[in-house]
Amino acid sequence: MKDHFWKIVGLIALVAIIGSVVYSQQVKSKANEGVVIEDHVKGNPDASVVLVEYSDFQCPACAQFEPYVEDIMAKYGDQIRFEYRHFPLLNIHPNAVPAAQAAEAAAQQGKFWEMHDKLFANQTTWSTSPTPIRFFEQYAEEIGLDMDQFKLQLNSSVITNAIRDSFNEARGLGLSSTPSFFLNDEKMTYETFDDFNTAIEKALGVAPSADTEAGTEVEFGI
Repeated sequence: MKDHFWKIVGLIALVAIIGSVVYSQQVKSKANEGVVIEDHVKGNPDASVVLVEYSDFQCPACAQFEPYVEDIMAKYGDQIRFEYRHFPLLNIHPNAVPAAQAAEAAAQQGKFWEMHDKLFANQTTWSTSPTPIRFFEQYAEEIGLDMDQFKLQLNSSVITNAIRDSFNEARGLGLSSTPSFFLNDEKMTYETFDDFNTAIEKALGVAPSADTEAGTEVEFGI
C-alpha cells in the first residue's frame, strides 16, 4: 500500500516537472515571437562617415558623454551615420544587461532611442537598485509602449543573445572600457571633447567649430 502511495506521489511530481518545463519553454518561445534585432542608427544611414559607440547604460562616463554626442549629431547628423552597440561591463555594472534588455525590448516597438534617452537621463536612479526592472517598466509606460509586449520581450533569449554577441564583438576588438568609439573603423583616442569633436570634423572635411577653436576643456574618464 505504501509503495503504491509513493508511486502515485512520484507520478504526480513527474507530471508537475514536465508541465513546468513545457510551460517554461512556451513562455520563452512566446517571448521570442516577432523579435527582430536591428542596428540602432541615427543620422544619415548612407553617410560615408560612420561613428560607432560601444556603450554601457550603467556607465557614468557614457552618461556624461551623451550630451556631446547629441551635440555632434545636431550639427552634423545629415553627414554622419551613428550606431549604438552594447558593451555592458558585467563585472562592475550588474544592471547594465537588464538595461540593455529594456532598450532592445523597446526597440521591438520602434522606440529604442526613447528608452536609450530615459536610461541615461535617469541613470543615477536605477543603476544601484536591486530591482531595476520596476524603473524600466516605468520608463516604458512613459514612452508609450505596449506593456504586456514589453514585459514579455524583456525575457527574450533572442535579445539576450544579441547583447552577448555585441559584447563579444567589443571584446574581440580589444575593448575594455566604455564609452569606446570607432570613426570609419578606426578606434578613436581622445582626452577632451575638443579632441573628439576635431577628429569628427576632420573626417567630415569641415573647418573647426568656434567652440573647438575657443577650447572646451571637458575631460572624460573611461
